[in-house]
Amino acid sequence: MPHKMTITGSATGPLREYDRYVAFDMREKGSPAAPKGLKKSTFISYTVFVAKKAFNKTGLTKKSIMHEKILVQGEPTLDIPIDECPGEIGIICFQITVLPNKNDKEANESKDKKEAQQEVAATKQEEKQEPVAKEAKTVQPEVNETPVQEKKAAPQKKQQPIQPKGTKDVVGFEDIIVPEAFLKTRPNPVKTEEVIEFVKRTGHLDKPLTIEKETKVLKDGYRRYIVAKTMKMDKVPVVYEYQN
Repeated sequence: MPHKMTITGSATGPLREYDRYVAFDMREKGSPAAPKGLKKSTFISYTVFVAKKAFNKTGLTKKSIMHEKILVQGEPTLDIPIDECPGEIGIICFQITVLPNKNDKEANESKDKKEAQQEVAATKQEEKQEPVAKEAKTVQPEVNETPVQEKKAAPQKKQQPIQPKGTKDVVGFEDIIVPEAFLKTRPNPVKTEEVIEFVKRTGHLDKPLTIEKETKVLKDGYRRYIVAKTMKMDKVPVVYEYQN
């Protein structure tokens, strides 16, 4: 059975178009350490072959592919002519995904900070208005019911969904990428049903899923992934691989 491969990075050369597919070159750094007595690996170059239909779905262009960070999942091939495959390893791509860049993350973080500052400013304005309400109590005792009702309603707005112990983050279900190896397995249906019953009782999974932080590739918890899909959960609790 061919070995499945996953690589990330940007194209190191221009996009080449053929009849039914496109090709581009990528490279990855080798391992920072090697067994004693062996030379350290440096860069490994790849030539990726993608069907035009799959490539067009990503929204990438000849210019943007040189700047966007992408994730490629596929298997090695030896059946491509040498002039079409300048890389050391040729890869037939089954799935290609554009990963979010740092600029997008910084823009989202900046937006979150602004929203947080607006919430703090709104809270301070409410605190300034409270002394006025206290003075009104001595003149018109009937107004007492309004502040009490507001205080009772406030805790309900702050309630958040309960997550399983050990959860480090919550991500969108659709963002998680499942490797081919998991898709070819079938978890024990009895244990899967037990987890489904747990979710029905508590409203959340019994344990978080384990994923890679940058790529969102699933590393552990395929049974809980299936349960989340069955229960139509929009978001799932996760821990990152390096935190285990």
